[in-house]
Amino acid sequence: METMGRHVISELWGCDFEKLNNIDLIEQIFVDAALKSGAEVREVAFHKFAPQGVSGVVIISESHLTIHSFPEHGYASIDVYTCGNLDPNIAADYIAEALNAQTRENIELPRGLGPVQMKKTNISAL
Repeated sequence: METMGRHVISELWGCDFEKLNNIDLIEQIFVDAALKSGAEVREVAFHKFAPQGVSGVVIISESHLTIHSFPEHGYASIDVYTCGNLDPNIAADYIAEALNAQTRENIELPRGLGPVQMKKTNISAL
């Protein structure tokens, strides 16, 4: 059976505070990441928290990209879920680089195959 999708969960550490706290920049990074992976962007929604932090989603025809940022910790949690032939790692890699992540851990999950078996795909210092 073919997978219905690929889901990359990415833990980003050592990110730039200013970038993690800039809603306009994060929104642009996520739209660009979706487009670079070949996705078709449908909707975009981001929210800026006080005193800091951003959460948001880019809905794509092929699923979604999300972020929750914690600038005070230099941390961002990222999800990139794609269906079809798109590689979610293209978007996840672009986001990590754009946020100047010093360290990241990626876990890729095949979706729609039955019981979930997690596989770490990338632990690296950037």
